[in-house]
Amino acid sequence: MKFQSRVWKFGDNINTDLILPIQAFYLTPAEQAPWVFRNNRPGWSEQVKPGDIIIGGRNFGMGSSRPAARSLKNLGIGCLVAQSINGLFFRNCVNFAFPAMECASVFDAFEEGDIAEVDFDAATVKNITRRQALPAVALPPKLLDLLKAGGIFALLEKEGAIGPKTAASG
Repeated sequence: MKFQSRVWKFGDNINTDLILPIQAFYLTPAEQAPWVFRNNRPGWSEQVKPGDIIIGGRNFGMGSSRPAARSLKNLGIGCLVAQSINGLFFRNCVNFAFPAMECASVFDAFEEGDIAEVDFDAATVKNITRRQALPAVALPPKLLDLLKAGGIFALLEKEGAIGPKTAASG
C-alpha cells in the first residue's frame, strides 16, 4: 500500500472529540464527513482532496472510542502518519481499514502542503518536497493484511463469520 499526496499537519494529543465532534456523532457516516475537525479547523473538510495525508504529532487519536478513524476515511484522507498513535484509535484505524502508522521524526520533517509518499509495505515515509526519507514502524503482517482486506468487517464477511452489510445494519 502506497500513498502520495499533500500533507495536512495536526499536533500533539489530537482528541477523537476534535476529529468527530459530538454534534455529528449520531449522523450517518456520510453526514459526519463535513464535521471532521470542524471545531478546531473550520472549513478544513472542504479543503481536503481525496488521498490527502495527515501528519500528526504525539498521541494522535487520544480520547474516546468514537469512530473517528472511519470519519477520516469517509472524508477521503488517504492515510495517517504520526509520531505516536493512541492504541485504541490505532485499532479503530485497522478495523475501519484506515491506514495509519508511526514514524518518530515525521512531525518535524514536514510542513503543511508538502508532498508525502507513504509506503506501508516498506515502512517508509518520504517528503518528496524536501527530498527526505524516514523509516517508520512496520505494521505486523497480520494487521497489514487486515487493512488490505478492507478492515475487520469486510474480512469477517469474506470469511463467512458475519452476514453481508445491509442498509438496515448501517
